[in-house]
Amino acid sequence: MSNVVRSSSSQRHKSPYGRLFAIPGAKAFCISGAVARLPISMMSLGIVLALNHMYNNWTIAGTMSAAYILAVAVVTPFYARLFDRFGQRKVGWPALVVSVLFMLVFAFAAWARVSIPVLFVLAILMGLTQFAFGALVRTRWAYALRDPKDSDLLDTAYALEAGIDEMVFILGPILAAGLATSVSPVSQLFVPTIACALGGAVFFSLKGTQPPVLESVAVVAASPTDADVKAASANRGGDEGLRLEEDGVSLKQLHTHAPKPKSVLLYGGVIPLLVVFVVFNMSFNEFDVSVTAMMKAIGRSQFLGLQLAMFAVGSCVGAFIFGSHKPKGSNWKHMVVYLALLTCGYVLCRLAMDNLILLGVFSVLSGLCVSPLFATGNLIIKDIVPPTSLTEGLSWVTTAGTVGTSFGSSLAGMVLDVSSPHVGLLLPIATTFAAVPLAVLGWALARRR
Repeated sequence: MSNVVRSSSSQRHKSPYGRLFAIPGAKAFCISGAVARLPISMMSLGIVLALNHMYNNWTIAGTMSAAYILAVAVVTPFYARLFDRFGQRKVGWPALVVSVLFMLVFAFAAWARVSIPVLFVLAILMGLTQFAFGALVRTRWAYALRDPKDSDLLDTAYALEAGIDEMVFILGPILAAGLATSVSPVSQLFVPTIACALGGAVFFSLKGTQPPVLESVAVVAASPTDADVKAASANRGGDEGLRLEEDGVSLKQLHTHAPKPKSVLLYGGVIPLLVVFVVFNMSFNEFDVSVTAMMKAIGRSQFLGLQLAMFAVGSCVGAFIFGSHKPKGSNWKHMVVYLALLTCGYVLCRLAMDNLILLGVFSVLSGLCVSPLFATGNLIIKDIVPPTSLTEGLSWVTTAGTVGTSFGSSLAGMVLDVSSPHVGLLLPIATTFAAVPLAVLGWALARRR
């Protein structure tokens, strides 16, 4: 008995991350899922670097990259629904093979310098075969932490995944740019392909942590003429069926059917959350593009990677702080607070944009709110949708973020073509501020429910 008490006591005194990775199989699916996610930060930039080098045309390179990103965004929720319905292994293996195959075809086509129209088609087809490993990993965390004594660790797990996303987005572009300049203009297309193949193969081979497919079972009431029903009625006085009818309940009414699968978008609160994610995600690329233009204008392009990395570093630190302390209260309330703080951070960055040291400091401070925002959004989805649709719900969050970043790049480009970087850095302030009342509306709707 004393050993059991000491064991439970030591569990309580472990750090949240220590408890998280003590779960059997957690390290394996977390690390393999992180490796398999490398294409999300390398492939779109790799397309830009490869196409610009081969054809010396930024417009074509950027447009092809955008087409690839939008193709990924379109199909991600539909793949997620297949994963929820048929299971991760059954869908994952064929989807992984097809995805890796199309990435290899595109990489070799770029290496062979095929015509631009053919590359456009291949880029779109490659995007249509991609699926969100991040959503699959988060679904596994939800299953691994299904025990009530571990339920408090889900915040930590989602914060960890947000931090891993940031590390992927820090290392991916650096690796892509380094390979493109030091090895080959298309080598950065092969590396994420290999990472996806290896990480995905390990991930889908892990059976113990795979969430089961939850299926609804039809329950049909027996007919009143059934022999067993008649015998039961006779044993209980013969007038049970009559009393049921008099109480307004009949055997016909007791007949139940398996519910048809419901789209995640139809659950209350999902649409407001996705709108919030589209709007505030616009700010990230608006910030990056405007800072890039500013650094180029002042002749400090050599420090651009370091400057942009400061924001991601802050987000990574914010993820681990968020995961170590479980916040109290509504997740919607937390989202409103984080959006307000992020808006203030962008204001400070705009005021300090002519001083690179101050800009770096304020970028780190602003980034502290980013991973908590993503983790909170995933927790809201976890509260809204049933376990049978969790992967689809999490994938819609990813899709909303992807669409938002695409819009942000386009809007920032149009503004910078007609104005200066000083005006461009007002955009992330405006879009993040616009997301605050939308989050307040979502919070109000959640409280009404």
